[in-house]
Amino acid sequence: MIAAALREPDDFEEWRDEARRLVAQGIAPEHAAWRDGEGPGDLFAAPAPPPSGRPREVRASRAFLDLARSAVLHADPARLALLYRVLWRLQDHPRLLEDAADRDVGALQRLASQVRRDIHKMRAFVRFRSVTDEDGERYVAWFEPEHRIERANAEFFVNRFASQRWSILTPRLSLHWDGAALLEGPAAQRGDAPSEDATEELWLGYYRSIFNPARLKVGMMLKEMPRRYWKNLPEARQIPALIAGAQQREAAMIATGTDLFAQEAAPVSLAQIGEGIAQCRRCAIGCNGTRAVMGEGPFDAELMIVGEQPGDTEERDNKPFVGPAGQLLDQALEDAGIARARAYVTNAVKHFKFEPRGKRRLHQTPTAGEIDLCRWWLDGERALVKPRVILALGASSARGLLGRTPAIGRERGKAIPLPDGTPVWLTAHPSYLLRLDGEARVREQARFAEDLAGLAQVLG
Repeated sequence: MIAAALREPDDFEEWRDEARRLVAQGIAPEHAAWRDGEGPGDLFAAPAPPPSGRPREVRASRAFLDLARSAVLHADPARLALLYRVLWRLQDHPRLLEDAADRDVGALQRLASQVRRDIHKMRAFVRFRSVTDEDGERYVAWFEPEHRIERANAEFFVNRFASQRWSILTPRLSLHWDGAALLEGPAAQRGDAPSEDATEELWLGYYRSIFNPARLKVGMMLKEMPRRYWKNLPEARQIPALIAGAQQREAAMIATGTDLFAQEAAPVSLAQIGEGIAQCRRCAIGCNGTRAVMGEGPFDAELMIVGEQPGDTEERDNKPFVGPAGQLLDQALEDAGIARARAYVTNAVKHFKFEPRGKRRLHQTPTAGEIDLCRWWLDGERALVKPRVILALGASSARGLLGRTPAIGRERGKAIPLPDGTPVWLTAHPSYLLRLDGEARVREQARFAEDLAGLAQVLG
């Protein structure tokens, strides 16, 4: 047997280099004894012999590498041997991953899927608490991941909380961000993290207020928030009582003909809306680990521009309409003589709904129910900004304003009044234009320009 060991169990680059070396030397999977740095090694395994002769060319598809980067983080000690076996077979069968019935392929995809789910859960369920040390305020969280995802997830938390000092403690290692550099520390225990802080009761009160018994689906809730995470979530201790009282609360709501949203106090400032959407978990989009993107612009703007949802670029930059669709919109507004800087720009849905595809995040259209759930926030923005005219970009944004999904082809380019009289000017979403080419794109861009020209006349 040939020994193949990693110094760190989650080091994909080290695994890739070692696997490439063994394949190049012609070491078959049954002759390789993999060890990930944490488990015991094979007493009878020997180091690989020095290369002799011409090494074998090693090939691996992008799809395999994407799967391997996730699967190597799995807690299963057998994952390294599985990865190597699939890589070895790919040399003679380059389309192996397309065989969904293959046992090795299925096992590899399951490992990668479980790791991606654990990464998502860490992003959704880490709860920071404030402490004070010699350098001032620091936010500390305790989390128990199922797999070795701490380092892989570090960049997400650095980007999301770049301006704050924080620590994430886990049973395997700890991560510390000082505002400039990410440092790694030893394993921690649950008692090393604070059990509560002064702001926790505010969060618990908010959580109770957004718990809607009319939309309670216990099975779905447990799927999105498995019980194993509850012990580290301050809001989890509220759940049994909220579930127990859900039927009674729902009956009261039906009796009064109201929705729980109507019982909440309307936000009194845009800053309050920004804080609220950052914590909102009313739907699955709010639980997918992305940052909520707040609207921006003058608080007393005459024009409000509403899109569907933030995209990949918007979520990363935490600003609305800064990606390709935003650039197209900026140019079209300028051509129509409308100053974007004088408009308040936001979205009907505040989080980015996407489907992971390797390293890419592909846009997914929010459902009608998800748009309706987020409408409370959009109504709050509209009530505070009080625009004279609203530009709705696409059917999803129009639904967030009108409460129905209009037919863009029939209703675009004209004002549709809201109950308070505010006109909604409807047109296509710029991302629709980006998906077209040739004559179709030229034609639709001309219609888009015509719609904005009509809006410019309304604005005066």
